[in-house]
Amino acid sequence: MSTGVENLAQLESRFFDEIQSVTSEDLLNRLKSQYLGKQGFISEILRNLGQMPPEERPKMGAGANLLKKKIEEECRTALEKIQNLKKEKKIREESVDTSLPGRGLAEGGLHPLTQTLQEVQKIFKEIGFSIFEGPEIETEYYNFEALNIAEDHPARDMQDTFYINVVAHRGHPESDTKQGRHSDLPLLRTHTSPVQAHVMKNHKPPIRMIAPGAVYRRDFDVSHTPMFHQVEGLVVDQDIQFSDLKGTLIYFLQSFFGENLKVRFRSSYFPFTEPSAEADIQCVICQGKGHKNDVPCRLCKTTGWLEVMGCGMVHPGVFEKAGYDSKKITGFAFGLGIERLTMLKRGIPDIRLFYQNDLRFLNPL
Repeated sequence: MSTGVENLAQLESRFFDEIQSVTSEDLLNRLKSQYLGKQGFISEILRNLGQMPPEERPKMGAGANLLKKKIEEECRTALEKIQNLKKEKKIREESVDTSLPGRGLAEGGLHPLTQTLQEVQKIFKEIGFSIFEGPEIETEYYNFEALNIAEDHPARDMQDTFYINVVAHRGHPESDTKQGRHSDLPLLRTHTSPVQAHVMKNHKPPIRMIAPGAVYRRDFDVSHTPMFHQVEGLVVDQDIQFSDLKGTLIYFLQSFFGENLKVRFRSSYFPFTEPSAEADIQCVICQGKGHKNDVPCRLCKTTGWLEVMGCGMVHPGVFEKAGYDSKKITGFAFGLGIERLTMLKRGIPDIRLFYQNDLRFLNPL
């Protein structure tokens, strides 16, 4: 094309006709280069201004620059249109059918052990108990000696207790130096009773508390796991009697299992209580009959009773280590297993099921 033949008006009309048929960025770039590139029409006009009559140069130069701006603006508008169409096409191809019913989100729930722990705490809080927590890594002193557990007790054996480091540590004020034994060896607590010892060290009576938490023992079978959960309780005041212990635990067990539940207490032995007892409830399967539909009950082994917790009056030796006068105050203590209660209430046959990552345990009730 010769710029002398085709004037600016014809060039502008031609450009706007051609851009109407552009449908891609590649075609747009080619068209833009054809008009605005180094060898394009507008560039050619500007290069040839010097060959034109002097009186036409200003008008032709201004017109060429104005057309250049129009072409640039139209190319930007066309590019945005092409890109928007491309996005819309991609959305249509990748989008889902919003008219289909949604799959929804799976609703989760609290683990049964967490639910039981919360229920136990709620019951005891309703009757005036405070909740105390303590470290899961304890010393021999607080885990054993402060609770009147003798040095030769089997629980102190490394085959029964998880010791973290058997090398004696320095400087514990309550180390048993007379017998050459240090009492500050770190271990994973075997019960939550050390929390009671800590509380008595730092609080004066009256005390009414429970201590929930994880504990550790070297057991693993259908009814034991290396880690499990306990709630242990302590009441200390003047004139606390065994009848107070029975009334408290019967109230708790009937609140947890049902108000018509039968409870009995059997003599037992624990180093930190005297006298001591086991609390039994009527079997939740056979309702205390020892059989169901003339079939011997396997859960209670036909006895009609199930052991659920240990308890007793606090041993005077425990009070003495806490700095209490055992002639002026008395108290009772008890301990129960959260897994045990949950298994009985929900009919779970194997304690190991709690820790096998079965998502059915998180289904909401």
